[in-house]
Amino acid sequence: MENRGLLFIPDISGFTRLINEMEIGHSRLIIQELLEILINANTIGLEISEIEGDAILFYKFGESPDLQVLYKQVEKMFCEFHRHLIAYEYRRFCQCKACTSAVNLTLKVITHFGEFTYYTVKNFNKLIGKDVIVAHQLLKNDIAQHEYWLVTKSLLHDKPLTGFEQWMKWNSSVRQTESGEIAFHYTQLSQLRKDLAPEILPQLELSKKVRMFSLSRVFETDIITLFHATGDFNYRGRWQEGVKYVEEVNHFLPRIGMRCRCVMKNGQVRIYTSSYSYHQDRIEFSETDEKKKSAVYYLLEKIDQNHTRLTLDFYLKKNIALQGIFYLVKKLKTEATYNKSLLNLEKFVKTI
Repeated sequence: MENRGLLFIPDISGFTRLINEMEIGHSRLIIQELLEILINANTIGLEISEIEGDAILFYKFGESPDLQVLYKQVEKMFCEFHRHLIAYEYRRFCQCKACTSAVNLTLKVITHFGEFTYYTVKNFNKLIGKDVIVAHQLLKNDIAQHEYWLVTKSLLHDKPLTGFEQWMKWNSSVRQTESGEIAFHYTQLSQLRKDLAPEILPQLELSKKVRMFSLSRVFETDIITLFHATGDFNYRGRWQEGVKYVEEVNHFLPRIGMRCRCVMKNGQVRIYTSSYSYHQDRIEFSETDEKKKSAVYYLLEKIDQNHTRLTLDFYLKKNIALQGIFYLVKKLKTEATYNKSLLNLEKFVKTI
C-alpha cells in the first residue's frame, strides 16, 4: 500500500480575482493567513507536498479513509476558513479593496484516492503519478458554485453516499481527461457557512474606566493615512515616545484582537487592540494593556481631504488607589510623553 493513498486539495476560490484586481500586498497577506488556517485545521495526519498559490496539496499514504472521517476533516477546514474570514470582516482595520473583498472568498475541496509516489527535494516531498494529475484536473470542472466537496469514485468502493448531514444533496458528474473519464460526486457546503455563529465584537466598557487626560492635534494628512500610522503596531516604534521596537505581532494585517509586545526604554509591555469603529469621516479604536489596567482611545475625525483631527484619551481602570498614584506620580510625565509622541507622529505621517 506504500504507493497508494489519499490526495486532498483544499482550493481557495476567488483568489485569482483578488490578486489581479486588488492591492497585491494585502491580497498576499490575506491568502497567507488563510493557508495557515487550513494547515492548522489538519486533524487526520495529512502531509503537505506543496502549496500551489491558492491551494494546498495534502496527501496520506495508506488505506482509503472512512468517508465520515474525511467529511469531518472537510467540515473543519471549511468552517475554520469561513470563521476566520467572518471575524476579519468585522474586525479588520484596513478599507482597501483586497481587505473589503476578502469575505467573498470561499473554499472547495477535492478528494481522490489512487497511486502515486514522491521524490524529496530539501524538505519537500514532490508527488508524482497519474492520480496526482487526475486530482489537479478535477479542480477544473463544470460545477457552477465554488464551495463544494468533490469525492471521486475511487473513494466510494461502490458504497452509497449516506449517513451525512440531511441538507447535503449529492450530484454526480464526470471529467474528461487524457486518461479517460473520471467519475465523481459532489455536494455543496454553503450551509456550513450559513450555520456559523455571528461574530461578537468586544465592547468599549468605558463604564469600568476613568479618563485621566485627553490630547488633541490636527494633522496635515488624510484620515486613512493617519489611521494606518496610528493603528498599525509595526509603525509604533517610529513615532511613540519610549518605544524602541515592537515584536510578536500576532497578525499580518491590523484588526481588533491584534497583540504585540512593545519593548520600551524602561522595560516592556504587552498590548492588544480592544475595539474599533469605522465610518468614512470618523474612525475610533482603542488599545489595552494585557492586565487591563490602562487603555488609550484614539478618535480620528476628517476635517477635509488633507486634514484630520486626532484625539487621544488615556484611561485607567476604576480603582481609587491606582488613580491616586497616577495623579501624584505619573500623570504629568505620561501626558508629556504622549504630547511628544504626537509631535513625532506629525513628522512620521509625511513619510508614508
